[in-house]
Amino acid sequence: MNTNQHRFAMFVDVQGVAALVVGGGPVALRKTRRLIDAGAVVTVVAPKLHDDFSVLKTVHLLEREFEEPDLQDKKIVVAATNSVESNRHIAKLAKQQGAQVNVANDPSAGSFIMPSLVDRTPLLIAISSGGASPVLSRLLTARIEAFIPNSFAKLASFAGAYREQIKSSIDGWRTRRRFWEQQLGGRVGELVLQERDAEARAALESAISQYQSNDIQGEVYLVGAGPGDPDLLSFRALRLMQHVDVVFYDRLVSQAILDLVKPDAERIYVGKQRSDHAMPQDTINQQLVSHAKLGKRVLRLKGGDPFIFGRGGEEIEQLHEHKIAFQVVPGVTAAAGCASYAGIPLTHRDHAHACVFVTGHLKNNTIDLNWPALAQPMQTVVVYMGLVGLPQIVAKLIEHDMPTTTPIALISRGTTIHQTVVTGTLENIVEKVQNSEVKAPTLTIIGDVVNLREKLNWFEQS
Repeated sequence: MNTNQHRFAMFVDVQGVAALVVGGGPVALRKTRRLIDAGAVVTVVAPKLHDDFSVLKTVHLLEREFEEPDLQDKKIVVAATNSVESNRHIAKLAKQQGAQVNVANDPSAGSFIMPSLVDRTPLLIAISSGGASPVLSRLLTARIEAFIPNSFAKLASFAGAYREQIKSSIDGWRTRRRFWEQQLGGRVGELVLQERDAEARAALESAISQYQSNDIQGEVYLVGAGPGDPDLLSFRALRLMQHVDVVFYDRLVSQAILDLVKPDAERIYVGKQRSDHAMPQDTINQQLVSHAKLGKRVLRLKGGDPFIFGRGGEEIEQLHEHKIAFQVVPGVTAAAGCASYAGIPLTHRDHAHACVFVTGHLKNNTIDLNWPALAQPMQTVVVYMGLVGLPQIVAKLIEHDMPTTTPIALISRGTTIHQTVVTGTLENIVEKVQNSEVKAPTLTIIGDVVNLREKLNWFEQS
């Protein structure tokens, strides 16, 4: 039986309403607290009460067996004893007197259920399995709790304060709804969530004026998508990904992450790989500006972190020049993500006191790096985009006196189910990679910390 098919979801004002809870255990305590928080006037009756009932100062406690007269004038009744038969008997009596009844662990015997609740007053989110699986409801509630910060309560209050002004300034409920979607899901909403209230008010007032003159400017979100595993996305990144009109994404963004972008957002591929640029960088910069000037919320989604070999700085410089509002959301860079999933700590007191990030991208068939600085002992060298240039990188490090026995690992498609790791030494890694099925994108880690992989490789063994 689908226990939700006869349920009508609604929020009811129970301020001052008389309620009775029958039962004195943890379940009764939890339900009593929920009723108190909602403003009900609660009486609890049970022969033995949980110790924590004593701290509920506004509750009338009756430490005895339930009696039918206890139901008099009660509009809400909760049956939460440890006896199924007793609970059903109480529910039957309560219904006969016209009360709304909740029965613990037996939803079909009552007339209403208490859903799990995400409380961001005045914003409330209820989650129910219809009593089929309360544990699942609580797990889902925990996920939503984590995704929706407490500051959303402030966002709801902020919107409420401007409701009448918007109603009088913008005609038509459909137009107003579109306006609110743009503001709460865009810059104004983000400013409120960041507790920048004065800026948020100014931005909303400006938005109202611009909306009336049809002169609306959008915003650009420069978001780091991490190395591949969607679970490594930040909550803020995911929130912004759900509120955009168009997304520009590169080849390092996995399909699993792209699937989390708002479904109806326009998708534009701007990936780059060796000798093959889907869209030149200057064109990308111009496109971000032009789409924002059309009033769109633009997502620039980059693999890893936008500011670590991601050209994020170049893109926001262009936005700044054109006075386009933008936000930058950092991502887990490939070095941190891939190293962790390969079981290789980038620093370790016994093996590496420093860590250096460099790019191995070939320019004119050469790699111009500070080789003496990279060949130092007790440090880890991380090379981004070093697959093609690996022979030159190895030769240069050996030329600058790094021991040929130095451990090295090459990680392909790190943090994903396709992750491949090839380990060796400077002396043999090129041959090992040539004999493997390693594919880009790759990350190279050089240093003694690579030897720890044998003990710490958790991901591929889990």
